[in-house]
Amino acid sequence: MKIKAVGDRGVLLELGETIDETVNRQVMELNRSIMAASIEGITETVPAFCSVLVCYDPIITDYDLLSSRLEKLSKTVTLGKKSGGRLVEIPVCYGGESGPDLSFVAEHAGMKEREVIRIHSSRDYRIYMLGFLPGFPYLGGLDKKIHTPRLTTPRTKIPAGSVGIGGEQTGIYPMESPGGWQLIGRTPLKLFDVKRAERPLYEAGDTIRFIPITLKEYHKIRLEQEKG
Repeated sequence: MKIKAVGDRGVLLELGETIDETVNRQVMELNRSIMAASIEGITETVPAFCSVLVCYDPIITDYDLLSSRLEKLSKTVTLGKKSGGRLVEIPVCYGGESGPDLSFVAEHAGMKEREVIRIHSSRDYRIYMLGFLPGFPYLGGLDKKIHTPRLTTPRTKIPAGSVGIGGEQTGIYPMESPGGWQLIGRTPLKLFDVKRAERPLYEAGDTIRFIPITLKEYHKIRLEQEKG
C-alpha cells in the first residue's frame, strides 16, 4: 500500500493501479475497517477503483499521525475478503428512444441488437465506485464482445436513468447531464434523490443486475415512481 498526501487535509491510500475486482474488494474492506475504527479527526472516506481517500480535520489531527494510524490499521485487515454486498435489480427498456445508440453498439460488435441486449443483461456487474455525478455507478465486468468507444462528440444533455457503454465499462446516468457514453437503454427508477431519507438504492461494492422490460412496463414503473 502506498500513502500520499492530498492537500492539507487528505490522505490517499493506494492499493493498486488497475481496474481489478480483487483490488477493489480490498479497497472496500479497508474502507469499512477505517470507518469502523472511528479514528479521531477523520471527516470522510472516498473509496475508488484501487484507492481510498481519507479526509481529515487538520485542527484535530495531522498527516503524519493519521498516516501512521492508517498504516497500522491496514496490517490488521484481512484484505481480499469477499463481502456480502447487495444485489440490486435495475429494470431497463433497451433501444428506441430509450437507447438511441443500441444500433451503433450492435453494428460495432457485428451482431443484432437483441444479442447486445442479451449479453448486456446476462451478467451481474460490480459497482467499483460512484463518481462523475452523485449516484453514477462505474460497473465492471462488461463482456468484451460489446466494448464500444465513447462518442467522438459528447452529448450536452442525457436523460436521467440512461444506461450507457463507455469503452470497457457500463454505467447509469442518475440525473440529466452531459455525457459521452453510448446509450443503449433507460431505467424508469429514480436512482438519486437528495431528499431520500433511507439508505441509497446502491453503494460501491454492491452488484447490479439489469432486467430487460418493455416500453409499456417502463411507463408503468415510471408512473409508480412519480406517485411514490
